[in-house]
Amino acid sequence: MTELDAGLVRRKLAVIARNLADLATVERLSLADYRGDRFRHKGTERLIQETVEAAVDANLHLLRSQNLPASPDYYQSFVDLGRYSIIPSALAEKLAPSAGLRNRLVHEYDAIDDALVLRAIGDTRRHFADYVAAVERYLSGLGL
Repeated sequence: MTELDAGLVRRKLAVIARNLADLATVERLSLADYRGDRFRHKGTERLIQETVEAAVDANLHLLRSQNLPASPDYYQSFVDLGRYSIIPSALAEKLAPSAGLRNRLVHEYDAIDDALVLRAIGDTRRHFADYVAAVERYLSGLGL
């Protein structure tokens, strides 16, 4: 069993919180404005990617620290956090699909749909803010 490193988890949560604040500046852009600024466009994709990856890093550490089985993929890491009541199951179900968006952004499986990415910002900001709060509650419940 890996000892739970609350500092590591909180550093990951801080990355997520910072990224969510940065994404707020893009959330209300029109599609034309979003597409018209390549740096903002690529920066948005990177912020979403980094947000999901920071959460998955935290997920895997939280699971290992409880001596729970390793999740086979990013999607399942969210599902497992819900299954083991580290975060609410309903929230886990909302977060899990973010792994697919992250994979499309990183691996460019298909042409990236800019409209989909722009629409995903609102859900990303809401669901990952809830994730940060839920993980903080979990850590606090452990006295950390």
